[in-house]
Amino acid sequence: MNDLRTTHLVASVLLGYPDERLYGARAVLSDAVAGLPVGEARSLLTAFLRHVENTVPGELARHYVETFDLKRRCCLYLTYYAYGDTRKRGGALLRFKHAMREAGFEPADGELPDHLAVVCELSGRGAVQQALRLLREHRAGLELLRTALEEERSPYADVVGAVSATLPPAGARERAAALRLAAEGPPAEEVGLEPYTVTEASQ
Repeated sequence: MNDLRTTHLVASVLLGYPDERLYGARAVLSDAVAGLPVGEARSLLTAFLRHVENTVPGELARHYVETFDLKRRCCLYLTYYAYGDTRKRGGALLRFKHAMREAGFEPADGELPDHLAVVCELSGRGAVQQALRLLREHRAGLELLRTALEEERSPYADVVGAVSATLPPAGARERAAALRLAAEGPPAEEVGLEPYTVTEASQ
């Protein structure tokens, strides 16, 4: 369980915007990954940290923005894949919000609770079962994100792959759901909607 928490906590840092805090924490992150058992997650995180070591900070930051902010198919918000910007997404976001509230965890800086880095941090801080449940519920979206990053030849595919490696192998239903999402894309609301709105009134 400690190895799982370490994997998720490292992933949560690596999936955040790559500012000076990331570069300042490279040694700590590398030591944490080196302490993990030999396996897929350790190998993938090591590969990404090696990429960070060999990449100019500004270049990595530019890639992060171009990938996650400008490419809809590379979205770090897990509920987006299943619900797009429809009203149903509000209910899905509340499940994340309630899970985090039960764990006494509050996302920093007003970040939405379905951001993959936030869910990984939830696990890293001890609420492993809650985080795993959320990740499994949105496994299709997670797999679609990983596939999209691989097709973009993004090093961030390694980090998402490390998170996927901590979950049971995707079943036939999850693979089918990922293929359907890839073919159809997220649903669209037919009437006006304020995107990403989550309020208690939605309960």
